[in-house]
Amino acid sequence: MIVASNGGCKAGTRRIAISCENMIVREPIAAGRFYDAQPERCRNELRQLLGTSITDLVPSGRKVVAGLVPHAGWTCSGAVAALVYQTLAASSTPATIVVFGGVHRHRGRQAAMFAEGQWETPLGPVEIDARLAERVMGHTNLVVSDPYAHEGEHSIEVQVPFLRYIFPEAKILPIMVPPGSTADEVGDTVGRTLTTYNYDAIIVGTTDLTHYGPNYGFTPQGIGADGNEWAKDVNDARFVELVCAMQADSVVSEALEHRNACSSGAVAATIAAAKKLGASEGVVLEQTSSSEVLSKKMGTPQSDSVGYVGIAFS
Repeated sequence: MIVASNGGCKAGTRRIAISCENMIVREPIAAGRFYDAQPERCRNELRQLLGTSITDLVPSGRKVVAGLVPHAGWTCSGAVAALVYQTLAASSTPATIVVFGGVHRHRGRQAAMFAEGQWETPLGPVEIDARLAERVMGHTNLVVSDPYAHEGEHSIEVQVPFLRYIFPEAKILPIMVPPGSTADEVGDTVGRTLTTYNYDAIIVGTTDLTHYGPNYGFTPQGIGADGNEWAKDVNDARFVELVCAMQADSVVSEALEHRNACSSGAVAATIAAAKKLGASEGVVLEQTSSSEVLSKKMGTPQSDSVGYVGIAFS
């Protein structure tokens, strides 16, 4: 339902607002849960997360064209994401950032693009690169324009305040990519479009890794420290190895078989797009898990664990 609000038109309970100028605005759903909704506190949290030194793991002289980040609450995964964003920022100041996100709720078979308008953040709005959206959809029928597919999805939203803070002038193009056989083709098309039109752009993809423990219904190695360690050192490692080798055509089947990534479609698209932008390898900047992070912060063992990895592609 669309109702008038503050001189504009706003979707009642849906997190999409439409102004009287027909601008589509995606409103936050994760603010206040995954990250702070209050502008100054959000800004301070980003300052703290980004205060660590930039990694020197990427070989000197190699341009970082893409990054893979987690999408959990910043308390658990924000430091890993921040390291990737620092590394991207040290390599370029892009005009456009394509963000490939996971699909946790929407069940469409095609990749869903937010093709025009803005995304709101506590730090202010971020503009969508509508011209790039048109060009991508002109090159493939694997991507559809569906802003409402994004309204209940957090994986891309958790990244947008980072992008607004680090690259305040950049536009974004959010694309949710389901874990299907054409996920790498979506990324390949985006990468070809960027290179064909000579875009000054980078790619950000997002996934969390193994969701392990009784709350996730996945305990093949038992409950507790041993199981959580297996999830990171064995199960997550299988997936990370494929990602760093840039095996875009293998990561979806790997994740579906071993349950070691929740957004493998976004990962496949990220790898394929990064290849088109000239990347030949992925480098792990940081790998951890929620059980490791929370055990250190709270001083108590955790029965459940979610894996996180930050990877730079160059």
